[in-house]
Amino acid sequence: MMASFKRIAGVLCMLSLSIGPVYCQNSDVEHAESVNPDDPDITMLTGTRSDATKSTGIPTGVYQDPSRVTIATTTLPTDLGILTQSYTEATSPNTVTYITGSAASSESTSSGNATSTSTSTTPPRPTNTRPCNNYPELCARKYSNITHVGCHNSPFTRAGSAAANQEFPVIDQLNDGIRFLQAQMQWPTNGTVPHFCHTTCDLLDAGPITDWLRQVKDWVAGHPYDVITILLGNGNYSTPDKYAPAIEASGIKQFVYTPSVIPMRADDWPTLGQLILSGQRVVMFLDYMANQTAYPWLQDQFSQMWETPFDPVDTAFPCTVQRPPDLKPQDARRRLYMMNHNLNAEVSLLGQSILVPAVSQLNVTNAAEGPGSLGMAANNCRTDWGRAPNVLNVDYYNYGNYPGSVFEVAAAMNNVTFVKRPCCGPGSSAAGRVEVVRGAVWMGIALGVWLLV
Repeated sequence: MMASFKRIAGVLCMLSLSIGPVYCQNSDVEHAESVNPDDPDITMLTGTRSDATKSTGIPTGVYQDPSRVTIATTTLPTDLGILTQSYTEATSPNTVTYITGSAASSESTSSGNATSTSTSTTPPRPTNTRPCNNYPELCARKYSNITHVGCHNSPFTRAGSAAANQEFPVIDQLNDGIRFLQAQMQWPTNGTVPHFCHTTCDLLDAGPITDWLRQVKDWVAGHPYDVITILLGNGNYSTPDKYAPAIEASGIKQFVYTPSVIPMRADDWPTLGQLILSGQRVVMFLDYMANQTAYPWLQDQFSQMWETPFDPVDTAFPCTVQRPPDLKPQDARRRLYMMNHNLNAEVSLLGQSILVPAVSQLNVTNAAEGPGSLGMAANNCRTDWGRAPNVLNVDYYNYGNYPGSVFEVAAAMNNVTFVKRPCCGPGSSAAGRVEVVRGAVWMGIALGVWLLV
């Protein structure tokens, strides 16, 4: 019985779900190769990793450095008008700050109820009550000069799965204030439709990408004064023509921004207000194999946005460029950048070194301040690069030193007064959910690991 307990404890340590990394260092995790995959007490999810290079984790030969070319002649609104009403939290019902203005050209396109055109006289009344991603101060600020909280692996929310990265589904994420969504695409075995899968569809399959994108599209349609960003991970390095039909089938393309030039430099980006008035309120990136000549709306990530080390295990979170590799500092300063702040724990199982989310450390990792916190890392990045990160990419955004503390960090980076709202998700308090999750883990529900082959 003791041996069985040690096996289970070892796997729990590896998953960092209930036992902290310090404890795990003193446990039997170093003997994890003795874990029996056939043990009925442990659910093992297996699959083949599809990484191009397992040794470094960074694919080679797929980074683009295109020459600057004009790809679109879309004219964005230049007159954002005035803020016609003031917003106060205290009044009931709340008054709403409207963005008024007209497009510079009578040929501006209409995208659902979100677009203000030269023929519009009254802007649509939004379902949300604070425009420009909850901060009217951001309306006149360039997209490249705004920090948003991002959900790392947004679709992966399966309860009880160690392969999950978020607790709440995408609509809750957006309602809570998330404005950057990252998702990894894969092809199921013998499948013809792309799915959102975590490393492999054998490990965690979040379903066809069209289903998730359709939910996001519906939310965007109902929130005409918000701008969101979607970063699609091309897990199999497929050409974009394989993904475009599934993306277009969701209906979201009507809201997607088409840039005027490639690659976009930081100074090229429009303001949040311009994106809103034009109706192009979704910025979409593909990390690898983008073809902006054929699909100008599906932007290449790394020629326009770099990343700090992904799958980080260092609680110092160095703000260095990892992808694309060998990027010169002067070039990095002209691009957007994403700060990966999803802490992982590195453990050994069956002779293999694997990374799993360090869930037990979330209250520290996602905190607004303190060693190893999101606030600390964001401040360090701002000091190192002279400007704040554009994306704070986190796991389980609802955890921190209080529920929603990640949004306080974003407000500080944007130099706006933090608007604290109820957070996060529906139902019970975050503290109660922690106990439910931990209890489920100890009951042995759906424990999962990567088995690298």
